[in-house]
Amino acid sequence: MILRKAIYYVTAVVSLAATAVICVVFLALALHAAVKPAVGEAWAGVVVAGAAVLLAAGISGVMLLRAAPPKSLRHQEHKDLSSRMFELAQAKPLVALGIVGAMAAVALKNPRTTATVVSALMAGRATKK
Repeated sequence: MILRKAIYYVTAVVSLAATAVICVVFLALALHAAVKPAVGEAWAGVVVAGAAVLLAAGISGVMLLRAAPPKSLRHQEHKDLSSRMFELAQAKPLVALGIVGAMAAVALKNPRTTATVVSALMAGRATKK
């Protein structure tokens, strides 16, 4: 148990470091360029820094929850992923609707990626027969 927590804490630190690199490189370039015409040079930097803070806080929060999950989540560890997803969808239908909407937006935004995923799934099913 202690080793598992230590591994999760180390993973959290490593993921925060990777998040910092990703935020500096990609957000500093893409987000700064997108926001700069609307708010100016200085405020564009503030927006980039705020996005980096939110991303780092989200990742570290997820990793800390995995290191010490609340008691209400501990009894669900024996269930498989699909049953937990269906229970989550039944308990929080708006969250499930948001996830489906996000997936649909990604699918519509990237039709080539969607076609690749569908063809890979179809190829996997063809090899099982």
